[in-house]
Amino acid sequence: MLVMRRIYAYLILTAIVLISTIVLWKSVGFLTIYKQYDGALYVIPAKTFYEVDKMDIPNVGFILSLPLSPGYFAAHLPLYPALIRVIREIGVIGGIGGKLGYLKAMVGVNLLATIGLVLFFYYLLKKFKLTNKPLLLATVLLFLPRFLVVRTAGAPESLFMLLILLSLFFFEKSQFWLAGLFGGIATMTKTPGILLFAGYGLVFVEKFIKTRKINWNWLGIVLIPLGLLGVFGLYTKQYGDFFAYFHSGDNIHLTFPFAVFNFQKNWVGTAWLEEIIFYYFMYGLAIINLKDSKYRSFFYFGLVYFIATLFVQHRDISRYSLPLWPLALIAFEKFFTSKKFLIIFICLLPAIFLFAWNMLNYNVMPISDWAPFL
Repeated sequence: MLVMRRIYAYLILTAIVLISTIVLWKSVGFLTIYKQYDGALYVIPAKTFYEVDKMDIPNVGFILSLPLSPGYFAAHLPLYPALIRVIREIGVIGGIGGKLGYLKAMVGVNLLATIGLVLFFYYLLKKFKLTNKPLLLATVLLFLPRFLVVRTAGAPESLFMLLILLSLFFFEKSQFWLAGLFGGIATMTKTPGILLFAGYGLVFVEKFIKTRKINWNWLGIVLIPLGLLGVFGLYTKQYGDFFAYFHSGDNIHLTFPFAVFNFQKNWVGTAWLEEIIFYYFMYGLAIINLKDSKYRSFFYFGLVYFIATLFVQHRDISRYSLPLWPLALIAFEKFFTSKKFLIIFICLLPAIFLFAWNMLNYNVMPISDWAPFL
């Protein structure tokens, strides 16, 4: 009975992920799910692991009406594709490889990562005593509208957020080598993982100023840039270019503060950007609220990531800023677990699903030839 009580919340959260995901899968169909940007593009490195000869697949350069040379896929870092490959191979070993396939594995990895993320977020909330209502706060995590869309299709964000939280958790437990390990793995998922290194560095500067002491275990965070160097090493082997990521095309969107407010730029393309201001407000206020938190890495990583987000010149700020969402929930936990918020949350839940349904049907790649992805 005691064991059931301990796992009760974990089972509820798992059920919420599964039910909400299946509702959207059923409403739009798997073909639409597979077409979501940029999920299917991760399948190519999953199949080839960046071997240029194998990536020269007929029609791959034309399926999206974009010049997708093999070098383009260096923008899609290897951890998520590697896990897609692993899940697909497990299916082959289990005799269901043909039925599972890369596209289902792509979605499956994201689903498992989302479950892992919300369960670990709940555990972190309880372990650090960050709220009196960890189950409710963990549930709210799942329903930020943009995150609901991202976690439903093929995407590395859930995995990336999970690795960031694991790194922050071990850092606050003073297990710096584990913090560095998970931070390094995060950088193998998405390049902004390197911002953990900067955030931790600021924590160490603060500690040194206060104590005038150095803990040599702090060196564990060196694993974070080493993770990114490992990616570049792989690219050197496969592409013959250490800087292949930077040569992969127009995928580095850091320019100058508030650069998103330029409708003429390729990755903006619209003046309807008002909601971005509200994201900046929410996350900026969250960082200010975390300023006096005893969990210094939460504040400093959040600060560095928030500042970096201000420089992003891309319409999809809501997606780029997702790693700040768990920190905002922690910063405003009393608000997000209040009865007032719960009432409006329940009232707006249908609108959140309608947004997700609408976005999933709109945000599709024009794939005409599925052969390269099967």
